[in-house]
Amino acid sequence: MSAYDYEYLSVAIDDGVATVVIDHPPLNLITLGLFRSLAKCSAQLSVDDDVRVVVLRSAVPGFFIAHFDVTAISGFPTDGPAVEEPELGGFDRMCEAFRTMPKITIAEVRGRVGGGGAEIAAACDMRFGDVETFCWNQMEVPLGILPGGGGTQRIPRLIGMGRAMEVVLGAIDIDAATAERWGFLNRAMPGTELSSSVMALARRIASFPPAALRTTKEALLAAGERSLIDGLRYETFLFQTLLRDPDAGPAMQAFLDAGGQTVDGESRVGDLMGEIHR
Repeated sequence: MSAYDYEYLSVAIDDGVATVVIDHPPLNLITLGLFRSLAKCSAQLSVDDDVRVVVLRSAVPGFFIAHFDVTAISGFPTDGPAVEEPELGGFDRMCEAFRTMPKITIAEVRGRVGGGGAEIAAACDMRFGDVETFCWNQMEVPLGILPGGGGTQRIPRLIGMGRAMEVVLGAIDIDAATAERWGFLNRAMPGTELSSSVMALARRIASFPPAALRTTKEALLAAGERSLIDGLRYETFLFQTLLRDPDAGPAMQAFLDAGGQTVDGESRVGDLMGEIHR
């Protein structure tokens, strides 16, 4: 792959984890320049065989990503009637790249996140925030618009319709404890622990067999896209596919050799799972 070199972003890849740092002070506002960088970066990461996990974080104190540039939005063309396009727009394609890429995507959210920034975070597989500075706000409706980058579709799926109505229609600030309780954040934790905890999880996941990671993500995404019976059939197909992957047999043997299926091993199975691929 060519080097990752984008405006407002830095990318470091180590042990299968790509850390994408957003650096567009003072707000990490999604200007057209930052949007183009995120779109190109997501497309490149999705096909990089050296990457198994992607972590998004901010270099700007107080802000993860504020929102899309309102000045730019106010200049969008409005000639003629609105039409429902057959294809996704550019912002939706970028969010879908983070949601569907065969990598695990994690948003590490410090500070404020709102509008399109929250829509990017919602498209990631997991979200973690700090209890001191995290604050989420969908600020579109008071501007006379609505969340146009997936917010009205992904947020109800994450937190339920009633709570999504409160967040989106009320344009209220949501703190980390509430966001965790409602299901927007996987976990809220002290800021001193956030980066180390996220990176420990990212490195742990990245150490697992690559085919198992991408295929399991595919199976999990199918839960929201297929009926239960169809999903079960698809899961069985993917299970059978992974049994034939060359990493599966050695991984299962390593588990048994390390004490799996013994009382001692099974009593610490979480730690054991993290050890067999070191």
